[in-house]
Amino acid sequence: MPVELRKRKAPAPAPEPPVKKQSKVSKAASKVKEAVKVKPVKPTKTSDANGSSKPAKPVVGDTIVLDGFGGEFETNDGKKTTLKDLVDESESGVVIFTYPKASTPGCTNQACLFRDSYEPLTKGGLAIYGLSADSPKANTTFKTKQNLPYPLLCDTSFALIEALGFKKAPKGITRGVFVVDKSGKVLIAEPGGPAATVEAVKKLVAENEKTTDVKEPADEKPAEKPVEEAKSPNGETAKEKEVDGAAE
Repeated sequence: MPVELRKRKAPAPAPEPPVKKQSKVSKAASKVKEAVKVKPVKPTKTSDANGSSKPAKPVVGDTIVLDGFGGEFETNDGKKTTLKDLVDESESGVVIFTYPKASTPGCTNQACLFRDSYEPLTKGGLAIYGLSADSPKANTTFKTKQNLPYPLLCDTSFALIEALGFKKAPKGITRGVFVVDKSGKVLIAEPGGPAATVEAVKKLVAENEKTTDVKEPADEKPAEKPVEEAKSPNGETAKEKEVDGAAE
């Protein structure tokens, strides 16, 4: 008879070892490990999407590089210009006051205050300009209606406004005043209301006048009196005697 082969049953898998309960000490250790994990540092607000930091706004005492500062913009009559051009054309520097929108009450008040003080503010060589993001047409209407004696700058791209530090996010403008001299030194850079912006420039002009007027007096010697020639008893000088003798 043929031998019948029986299949052996596979051995049963070994039972898994019981899971050990985590002790209080090991739990505390794992918590400490999680706590000390280094978190990624978030970029600061001064950095843009590419990681490059924006230049800080100029402050009083800084000397800015005028070439390329604030880009190119237009005057109200459509002439393209730059801050460097304005400074070069001035005698001693440039005053730029910023205003949010042409022909609005606060901006009209500010522009008229600069208009009314135009002569005393410019007698020392400063050139005055108003600056906003309005179109040339809107600023020309504003200038004509209020009879403004100075040009208005139209920075529709907000490049100069932002460079001066007067841009509000996303597209607003902070009212303020900025003054720079011929060398690029910042003399005034501050926000303020209509009257405050004018008063800041008045104060600067007054201080400059005091500095100019204060001069050390020159050492002046008293004028020497001409030496009078001795006269004879009859009132004639020695020269007159000689002339009279020769005539005789």
